[in-house]
Amino acid sequence: MKEQLIKAMQRNKFINMMYMAKDGTVSKRRIKIIKIVGNSFQAYCFTRQAKRTFMVDSVLAVVPIIHKGRSVV
Repeated sequence: MKEQLIKAMQRNKFINMMYMAKDGTVSKRRIKIIKIVGNSFQAYCFTRQAKRTFMVDSVLAVVPIIHKGRSVV
């Protein structure tokens, strides 16, 4: 999982993440990773509209967000 997070950070990508909090609740977050330090990472969470710190071990799934451009002819 950490490798996927590192790639998303290096490529400056937005990702959707399924995350399990300490109390066991699962949430879906749209994030942009700012930095990864050890077993945690800091990201801007668009769901909460704030910077948050997450634990790598609590990430259940990661899906990159692909923006498809629309062109007007």
